[in-house]
Amino acid sequence: MKRVSLVTVRKRLITVFILAAVIFLIIITRLGYVQFVLGDFLVSDAEESWSRDITFEPERGKILDTEGEVLVGNVSAPTVMVVPRQIKEPKKAAQELARILDMPLEKAYQHVTKNISIERIHPEGRKISEEQAKAIQGLRMEGIYVAQDSKRYYPNGEFLSHVLGFTGIDNQGLMGLEAYYDEQLSGNPGYLSFYSDAKGKRMPNKADVYEAPKDGMDLQLTIDQRVQTIMERELDIAVSKYEPDGAVAIAVDPKTGRVLGMSSRPNFHPENYQDVDPAVYNRNLPVWSTYEPGSTFKIITLAAALEENLVDLHEDRYHDSGSINVDGAKIRCWKKGGHGDQTYLEVVQNSCNPGFVTLGQKLGKEKLFNYIDNFGFGEKTGIDLQGEGKGILFKPENVGPVELATTAFGQGVSVTPIQQVMAVAAAVNGGYLYEPYIQEAWRDPVTGDIVKKNEPKMKERIISEETSNEVSKALESVVAKGSGRGAYVEGYRVGGKTGTAQKVGKDGKYMSNNHIVSFIGFAPADDPQLVVYLAVDNPKNTIQFGGVVAAPLVGNIMEDSLRALGVEQRDGGLEKEYKWPDQPMVEMPDLVGLEKDELETYLIDLNVEVSGEGDKVIEQAPEPGVKLEMGSSVRVYLGK
Repeated sequence: MKRVSLVTVRKRLITVFILAAVIFLIIITRLGYVQFVLGDFLVSDAEESWSRDITFEPERGKILDTEGEVLVGNVSAPTVMVVPRQIKEPKKAAQELARILDMPLEKAYQHVTKNISIERIHPEGRKISEEQAKAIQGLRMEGIYVAQDSKRYYPNGEFLSHVLGFTGIDNQGLMGLEAYYDEQLSGNPGYLSFYSDAKGKRMPNKADVYEAPKDGMDLQLTIDQRVQTIMERELDIAVSKYEPDGAVAIAVDPKTGRVLGMSSRPNFHPENYQDVDPAVYNRNLPVWSTYEPGSTFKIITLAAALEENLVDLHEDRYHDSGSINVDGAKIRCWKKGGHGDQTYLEVVQNSCNPGFVTLGQKLGKEKLFNYIDNFGFGEKTGIDLQGEGKGILFKPENVGPVELATTAFGQGVSVTPIQQVMAVAAAVNGGYLYEPYIQEAWRDPVTGDIVKKNEPKMKERIISEETSNEVSKALESVVAKGSGRGAYVEGYRVGGKTGTAQKVGKDGKYMSNNHIVSFIGFAPADDPQLVVYLAVDNPKNTIQFGGVVAAPLVGNIMEDSLRALGVEQRDGGLEKEYKWPDQPMVEMPDLVGLEKDELETYLIDLNVEVSGEGDKVIEQAPEPGVKLEMGSSVRVYLGK
């Protein structure tokens, strides 16, 4: 038998001890690493595997008008969620859910028995009523939860619908401002976490964790609800009276680019967008549609010719025979036989096409199209709305004498309504081209404090102040003495221009008796604070002229909006030149102190409503000097 020496035994013991020490050190190091380095991660990972989250959706930010009035709000619309493994009586649970949510029993049973941690009942359990939510909570059945949720509420119905847009069932923005500013409006969801074992049973010794949702920011718009309401009213009147294919209207502050109102027809209710043709809600016509502007585009040619000192509106004259020949093409005036001899101011007042052709020829291709580019045509304005169009201009190499001539009076080019509004605003505000915007500020949903405010963005100066003033005076004369008389507002100096543009059919040819008639106006003419554009597409049962259809509508919008905005009336404006069938206004006389028997002498053209007892007039309404339409009612108060 081989004997092992004591030295060998000792060496082996030392080796075993060292190996044991190394292994022990490795274990200790690993335990320390797990405890101190991976501890939080492993605990979090374990809790995550045990936890079940019930999501609480944030309240979407409200949309407000410029005065803080709610245009889009929220109403409570809870959502039903189930944890199948916690439901002890699935058949009974399914029966109750089917009854309350008005859904098939088989479908409810599939939800409560599904092999999943948390099941959201969709769509019957989404956005339910408060009564349904209370009924489900009253069941007190384990595993059935009602999570707080909300849906959009539009207190004004179809009001501003194309601009506001709408949201989907998950409160995601789908169209309009709801989509454009979806990230800021959405907020961040909260949750309720509870802990369960592998079988889905709640762990009694673990407390639930609640993280409150963070609501979205409130979006304040530049929209003035008063102006918008007036605009909606006039568009509804236009639709009722003329049965058009469509209509658009825009109002802006020319000194900032703030959009005060915007609407179009046909219209829709944002809550019921599924019930209308997508073509109705997919296209916000004031920023999307492109068409030939017609005579409203003449403002650009006028501004360019004045800026280049190529015409004196009062001294230079043009004889209109009814047409002008350009490179073999005959371009006609809208008035058969023409306007005869006239100043260029009268060319503007009469919207004489041949006269504007000569202005285009004086400018030449390069200068005219440079001004068109500078006024913002051919590119997007940058407004914060989806789907903006760019319009279509002739390529420089394709512009010949005829194209130059037709462009000068607004034919052959294609522009958007918002482009026209901002270009005309620049023409009358001193020459400054602004970027239009509709988002005024972001507000904290809790405190209402302004978090971030939008500021006007001036792109460039196009024309001088002197030219801008001359353009304004010329366009004021159009409303007082020319084709825009329908937009005249007593007491406010209104300027503007009519437009009547032929539409192009699918065959590329102009359609007969199918026009887009429009008017663009501004006021006060000596200090513009409001620009309004309105266009009616193919009005029926009327003469299709902008001065007949669109100008009176804009006049109504101007008159009521200027009063609503607190704009004071102005002196020094041009008197309206009345032509048949216009009726001149009647000035209210001073009646106070007159005998009762004398009233008939003074109020032949007005209807008198008499109140009080006595023989003399002691008070009257309206005040002396106010101009009224013939047949208007006035009130006088009699006393001793």
